[in-house]
Amino acid sequence: MPIMTMGQALVKFLDNQYVSFDGKETKFVDGIFTVFGHGIVCGLGQALDENRGSLKVYQGKNEQGMAHTATSFAKQNNRRKIIACSSSIGPGAANMITAAATATVNNIPLLLLPADTFACRQPDPVLQQFEQPYSLSVTTNDAYKPVCRFWDRIVRPEQLMSTMINAMRALTDTANAGAVCVSIPQDVEGESYDYPEEFFAKRVHKITRIAPAADEINDIAQILNDAKKPLVIVGGGVRYSEAGAAVQDFCEKHNIPFAETQSGKSSVLSSHPLNLGGVGVTGNLSANVIAKQADVIIGVGTRFSDFTTASKSLFKADAKFVTINTDRFDAYKMGATKAVCDAKLGINALSEAIGTYKASYTTEIEDAKKAWSEEMVRLSEYRYDDEFEPLIKARYEKTIPEFVELTGGVITQTSALALIRNTIDADAIAVAAAGSLPGCMQRMWTTDSLYSYNMEYGYSCMGYEIAGALGSKLAEPDKEVYAFCGDGSYLMLHSELVTSIQENKKINVLLFDNAGFGCINNLQMSNGIGNLATEFRKRDEDGNLLGDLMHIDFAKAASGYGVKTYTATTLKELEEALIDSKKQTVSTLIDIKVLPKSMTDGYGAWWHVGIASTSSKEAVNTAFKNKKENLEKARKF
Repeated sequence: MPIMTMGQALVKFLDNQYVSFDGKETKFVDGIFTVFGHGIVCGLGQALDENRGSLKVYQGKNEQGMAHTATSFAKQNNRRKIIACSSSIGPGAANMITAAATATVNNIPLLLLPADTFACRQPDPVLQQFEQPYSLSVTTNDAYKPVCRFWDRIVRPEQLMSTMINAMRALTDTANAGAVCVSIPQDVEGESYDYPEEFFAKRVHKITRIAPAADEINDIAQILNDAKKPLVIVGGGVRYSEAGAAVQDFCEKHNIPFAETQSGKSSVLSSHPLNLGGVGVTGNLSANVIAKQADVIIGVGTRFSDFTTASKSLFKADAKFVTINTDRFDAYKMGATKAVCDAKLGINALSEAIGTYKASYTTEIEDAKKAWSEEMVRLSEYRYDDEFEPLIKARYEKTIPEFVELTGGVITQTSALALIRNTIDADAIAVAAAGSLPGCMQRMWTTDSLYSYNMEYGYSCMGYEIAGALGSKLAEPDKEVYAFCGDGSYLMLHSELVTSIQENKKINVLLFDNAGFGCINNLQMSNGIGNLATEFRKRDEDGNLLGDLMHIDFAKAASGYGVKTYTATTLKELEEALIDSKKQTVSTLIDIKVLPKSMTDGYGAWWHVGIASTSSKEAVNTAFKNKKENLEKARKF
């Protein structure tokens, strides 16, 4: 048996893990992202320096950012490959907790290897150690427990064996994949043990399709056979099951339209005549109109988030729900009749069970899609001209002239998105996460290239965008990748843009600068609240953040990293920048000066947010009254 340190054994084990899906075998662990610190560099770092095998070592610039990169890499590989992430103790470890939550909410495998304080406790308190007087065993890494699918701390080197087998179990779980935290005390990393050879043998983890139970499929079939206007909702489970073609075949055979969640988008073709597009709070007109008519909702691989269901208000009160989902927890959502199984196997079995059934739609689908197509034309043709300027000014009287004078920007967000979609490659990968862009993109973004829409909206984590773009590029280096992010998200976290330069992996950052947190400003002001700390303004003479708007030259700042940059204040400038950026071999950034309040909105969906029940402002009272009225219409569970 080879004698080696725990760190060395961990590296060797990771290098020999594989997964198999539908008979295709893939090496599971591509490498390790790290920001070395004193807690990791002499243990795991020594092991990687001495013999990393075929594992790559990536240098992160921010621990949260590198973990977002790894999450996106796993998503773009449909959960068949991962990059592990290691950090030092204390702040390095704490930085990855947000990324852990992001991965777990979205069911994406993410292996985190944060260093920990000394198991022997001899030097306590070591540098960066977090101490709790009531328990000396508590460290920063205990904060991972609520946001991980599996958590363990290696306090003896031989413990590594059972821990890592369980880590692989969680990482390859089709129903409950997510973050896995294996906490490694810095002294134990360097301790040696006689590990058995079989621990390092090639291990293939088979990701199997869960077969549907006949009685569960029959229960759903009985409900569907009585339906007149069913609707399929395509969730992320369709993507990971690679069941898009099966869903389309099912809908064609039975004349059933389908709509997409953020996670499900790009697992089916946007151009399909039965595809209504995004549904819910960030959904479009066609999907939401049909959703309100549907008498049976067929959720395939979705967890029915509040955005998908419009806080349970989108569907008819007597609509019935059925689900096909590998996760039993999600399968029970909305009080559904469920089939706990793989999306592809489940939808095929259901199709067979209902035989020649066809929904009774006539022209409703076509009519709804036509209405949305006309709205898309309106959104795409917005300009800052004599006709459009008064409309914008009426909605946001103070900022628009000020913004135009300050930045020169006369681009609307919707027209920018339409232009971008028409200019970049058809198979380009779009990555986004937070702000108003996810709403506009779920409505307006179309793609017939599978898995080209990487939207992190389960956690809506600001800062995922640029790191996520790098992860997608590492997964698919031959495709152009675009990070769609607002100025707020960019300022929050863009450190892995530097890593893209270091790795020579070109990504394209489309930075929508509207001088603030525009999405939340919309929510704030539409509910009667004043303009408080959601725009990037200087403090005025009265001590409030209501002074002049700040002008930030993002292009100038990013150019210092070695990024090719552009500034676009008009649609013509944006088009020229997009065309030129495709010719570049280095990462690019287009600083797009976008008019505030020029995003999509509405389309018949309501979102339940906390609103003050008592206020001296009539606008707030009106908003609360509107909330009560919508709650009366919404389902209670």
